Formats: sequence, C-alpha cells, structure tokens
Amino acid sequence: MVARTATSDEISVSTLEVSVPAPRTGTSPAHRASARDRIVEGTAALLARRGLQATSLNEILSASKAARGSMYHSFPRGKEQVVAQALGLAGQRTQEWLDRWDGDAADVVTERFLHSWRLLLSRSDCTTGCAVLAVTVAAADTKPLLDEAASVFRGWRTRLAQLLEHGGLPAGSAAGFATLLIAASEGAVVLARAERTLEPFDATAEQLLTQVRSLLAAPHA
Repeated sequence: MVARTATSDEISVSTLEVSVPAPRTGTSPAHRASARDRIVEGTAALLARRGLQATSLNEILSASKAARGSMYHSFPRGKEQVVAQALGLAGQRTQEWLDRWDGDAADVVTERFLHSWRLLLSRSDCTTGCAVLAVTVAAADTKPLLDEAASVFRGWRTRLAQLLEHGGLPAGSAAGFATLLIAASEGAVVLARAERTLEPFDATAEQLLTQVRSLLAAPHA
C-alpha cells in the first residue's frame, strides 16, 4: 500500500528538499526577492540532506547560486536567520500540501503522508530526511530555532488531527494518532537513513496503517 504511485501533489511537497530556481540577471527588486527565495530554498534542501552543523553559509550560497551581498542584505543576522526562514518555508509548504487532502478518509490521509516520506527516501537513496528534525536535534542552545521548529511541528500535528477527524476518526483519536504518525514517521526516516534501507520505514508504515484502520473500524460513541 505504501509503495503505490504518487500524485504530482505528493511529489512536489514530500521533498522538503526543494528545488532551487535558476538565478535571474539584473538588480531589480524582483531579482533581489528571487535571490532571497533561492537562499531560503537552498538552505531547506541542505538541512534535509546535511543537517544544521554541516550547512555552512558558503554551501548555502553555492546551492542557491546567490551572491554573498544578497545574503547579507536579506539576512543581516546571518545563518540563524536564514535557517529560521527555511523552517518557516518547510512548515508552510507542508501545510499547503496537507490542505489538499481535506475530506479524504483517515486511512487515505495516513497512506499519503507515509508514501510521501517513503518517496523522499527512495529518490534520495535514503540520504535525505526532514529539515525541521535536523534543526531540532542540533539547535539545543539556540532557543529561537527550537521555538520555530516547535511551531512547525505543532502546526503539522494540528492540521493532521483535523484531517484525520474529517476523515472519520473521533476527535480524541485523531489528535493522538496525528502525534503518533508524525513521531513514528520521523523516527522511521532516521532509521532508514542510518541503515541505508527502506525496511525500517516500511515496517513502521505497515503498523501505522493497521492502527488507523482499526481506529476507523472501532465503534464510535
């Protein structure tokens, strides 16, 4: 079930390893905005692949094909400010992606969520994960980044709970399963990356699908 064919919506957002558009020429405001967007998107991609500590300003500039002056103009507070913006981008894009599933059955929402993570792993040969998790585990002494990561995770939990409730789960079960779905998926991605195999992710996904179907089948008061 998890390995079914993805829709274009799932592919476009499952990545958190966002594509970086080609730079434009010129110095117009539109060009400066484009450079800023490329820097944020390039940072999100690097965080998902390399983590926080290994994502240097030089690598961000290389990935985004942006000039150093654009970096300092758009992000005068440096790397921390860029990373915070990248987390916001990851949160926003995933929220937009989740919104497209409103009205689907809870097991379909679960399957799509899991499939999208699996697709990310398979396309990257188990080398890419979650940019938000990458920052969370490496930013213990940087409260603003931890606060931003916590806000993103809370937003995902809240929206998933709403989708699961709309898809047939009772409110209490929907909230609890949304938390479990995110926590288990993130952990399974970490295991798959460490072991360089999809096996731990697939095993976790099957357990989660079994559980959501049981919740759907259970009598509701």
